[in-house]
Amino acid sequence: MNLNPLQPKESSPPAVSALRDTLGRPLRDLRISVTDRCNFRCVYCMPKEVFGKDYAFLERKALLTFEEITRLARVFHRLGIEKIRLTGGEPLVRRNLEQLIGMLSQIRGLDLTLTTNGSSLAKKAQSLKAAGLQRITVSLDALDDPTFMRMNDVDFPVGKVLEGIDAAAAAGLRPVKVNMVVKRGLNEASILPMARFFRGRGHVLRFIEYMDVGATNGWRMDDVVTAREIVEMIDAEMPLEPADSHYRGEVAERWRYRDGSGEIGVIASVTQAFCRDCTRARISTEGKLYTCLFATSGHDLRSLLREGAGDAEIESAIRAIWGARSDRYSEVRTSQTVEVKKIEMSYIGG
Repeated sequence: MNLNPLQPKESSPPAVSALRDTLGRPLRDLRISVTDRCNFRCVYCMPKEVFGKDYAFLERKALLTFEEITRLARVFHRLGIEKIRLTGGEPLVRRNLEQLIGMLSQIRGLDLTLTTNGSSLAKKAQSLKAAGLQRITVSLDALDDPTFMRMNDVDFPVGKVLEGIDAAAAAGLRPVKVNMVVKRGLNEASILPMARFFRGRGHVLRFIEYMDVGATNGWRMDDVVTAREIVEMIDAEMPLEPADSHYRGEVAERWRYRDGSGEIGVIASVTQAFCRDCTRARISTEGKLYTCLFATSGHDLRSLLREGAGDAEIESAIRAIWGARSDRYSEVRTSQTVEVKKIEMSYIGG
């Protein structure tokens, strides 16, 4: 692991010709799930009634090694990947994750970030930054313990997550993004308290509509608090104005406070079509490539790695997969597609 910022990064070959899918969308972002395990049992992701004590998680030998992940990252980088986000499950439960971050940080021109529930962040923020992590996103669904504990379903307190956010900011992982999934009947009363708390602190709070990912979270449209409702609720107390997106394919719609005290993001994952400019691919914990968050199946890259395929062969396989991609679930979502059994969000990292 390279913890020395003065040590030069490894050279990286220039990206080859732009890779695009059938709808002309480039491959720019890669999410890599480093574990299928999590210490929370959030009701919208890994509900306890499904992911209980007897749930069979992947054996260690099934997981991609750090070396395999890094090799895939280099191949994807040649194909145009500019950002890698490490996810899970909860990525910080993967032992020695800093070692992987150190390996990935040696790839030139790569934006390296991570999404966490924040439970271990207070003690790990400094080592993550030292290893080469650039930014971080923390999931936090409420500010009061009773509501937050109903959401995470393991009685984990809010204060520990807030300590982690502070530690991340102090370590230089700025700006910290804070994601709040809103589920009607559980935490919609926390929208304004969250906005008030994070306004002016230099972090970016993002609200996410409760979405129809997987088959275990009991999703119903009646449980969705829409992006429009969220914006109107905040705007009524703290006036907002729309802000331009940072880049093509940005999922969150940006809004800034009119008084200049910061911004929020709103991800309308159900009520608006957001697939049109999607540039994301996802690799599951055991090395399957998914071209859509709402996918029903993936493509096995682990076998290529472990059966001796060269980088050129792996690159060719990825090119073929992405080149044939036509996913646009949010644009064609119907009652029929909603009912199709999709891959769980915890399996491919959201």
